[in-house]
Amino acid sequence: MTHDIHIIGGGLAGSEAAWQLAQAGYKVRLSEMRGSGSMTPAHQSDRLAELVCSNSFRSDDAERNAVGLLHQEMRDLGSLILAEGDRHKVPAGSALAVDRDGFADGVTAALETHPNITIVRERVDQLPVDGLTIVATGPLTAPGLADSIGTATGKDSLAFFDAIAPIVHRDSIDMEVAWFQSRWNKGSGKDYINCPMTKEQYLVFHQALLDGDKTEFQEWENVPYFEGCMPVEVMAERGVDTLRYGPMKGVGLDLPSTGRWPYAVVQLRQDNALGTLWNMVGFQTKLKYAAQVELFRTIPGLEKAEFARLGGLHRNTFLKSPELLDGTLRLKSRPNIRFAGQITGCEGYVESSAIGLLAGRFAAAELSGTTLPSPPRETAMGALLAHITGEAEVETYQPMNVNFGLFPPIEGRTKKADRKLMYTDRARVAFKGWLAA
Repeated sequence: MTHDIHIIGGGLAGSEAAWQLAQAGYKVRLSEMRGSGSMTPAHQSDRLAELVCSNSFRSDDAERNAVGLLHQEMRDLGSLILAEGDRHKVPAGSALAVDRDGFADGVTAALETHPNITIVRERVDQLPVDGLTIVATGPLTAPGLADSIGTATGKDSLAFFDAIAPIVHRDSIDMEVAWFQSRWNKGSGKDYINCPMTKEQYLVFHQALLDGDKTEFQEWENVPYFEGCMPVEVMAERGVDTLRYGPMKGVGLDLPSTGRWPYAVVQLRQDNALGTLWNMVGFQTKLKYAAQVELFRTIPGLEKAEFARLGGLHRNTFLKSPELLDGTLRLKSRPNIRFAGQITGCEGYVESSAIGLLAGRFAAAELSGTTLPSPPRETAMGALLAHITGEAEVETYQPMNVNFGLFPPIEGRTKKADRKLMYTDRARVAFKGWLAA
């Protein structure tokens, strides 16, 4: 099949871009290196849109949360990623978490059966010279293509670490010690498994994190960690109470034996629809595998834990997008090429998918001979796009989740408690007007 556009990369952003273009009637060639004999350090299969870290798309609250608002905007634009996320939802309180296998299978099937999409299992090592192209190879871009991108941009890519958390088999958790409860009883109230720690247990655990055997330093490690996916031992190095006020906070959780909040807690979130796998929330790590097993089995309730996957660390790369990309995600020096997803410097599953969605829609408009206006800055999509393509300082540009700090400020004096709702109310009005136009 001849194609109108070439998309390189079948992750979340590439899959969403392909879907948007195909739904608009354009023929898409989707190149994915997994399945051709090549594999990244983080992926485990050749399925499209495989989730390599958490199974959570974070908050689904569109009233008071920026990422929940982004969910809503993407649903309104016919997002494949959100549609499959909703189909494969698992309990997670007010968050949208998915059965990762069912989700990836669903996205793969939707794209494989679409008459306008041809999936080619191949590794692309050079940017195409001509023809419309979307590069959505993500933070684990193959070295050959990364070098080609560097040549085309004339700039070195920036880099940061990303880490993945362990996954535990449910039947190996001691529920005589652990208990079900969501913080503040949100959602069903039983969407998380909680493993409590006393002060003494926490202090011993904290010291063991500092002393644990970690993966060897690599030459590419002289780059910043992304704050939203910080290895647990790096957080521990920041101070004895950092974890206790972060992923291990006991606030809003009532220990059944006392009715009081525990000094610290390790939470696990359901990772598949069957409820047989549970993800250790916030426990991204670069501890060596043997050290992980030894240390994490000291957590009350996890003494006999069996791990379906242990944690790990890999290098992520991203562009100086505010300098290199125009407002429709085109490479300024070669405007036939667009970039989408984490390689642009957005962070998070939903943000990557949203930028893939926009790249697909911008390309579809270009193919039709029209121009698609950017979403208003007051919307979640518009705020995220503006950060990537021009609002951020180039020299200090870092990966960013969508957040209300990217939105234009609310005018006038407002109560802090009302501000989030004011942001989302304003965004919905602006988004509705953009859709109508």
